[in-house]
Amino acid sequence: MDYDKDKVDEMVLALLYLTSFQDEYGTRAWKSLDWDALDRLHEKGYISNPKSKAKSIALTEEGEKLSETLFTKHFGPKEKKDNQQRT
Repeated sequence: MDYDKDKVDEMVLALLYLTSFQDEYGTRAWKSLDWDALDRLHEKGYISNPKSKAKSIALTEEGEKLSETLFTKHFGPKEKKDNQQRT
């Protein structure tokens, strides 16, 4: 199947915000998403290496901020998205 991998990566990063949590090591998220997309996000520097025995990945500072921004952009309340488009 041919698809826009950058768009998929953007959605996966946004969804990582949905499953993210704070622990003593920083922001983490469960890694139950597409493995190829997680590998690409790791290559882009947004998350830790998903190829480990851990059931979660760590988000970098940049990945944490971008995942929240993308989540709000794509999945936030309709009013908020409408207001962002007008600015």
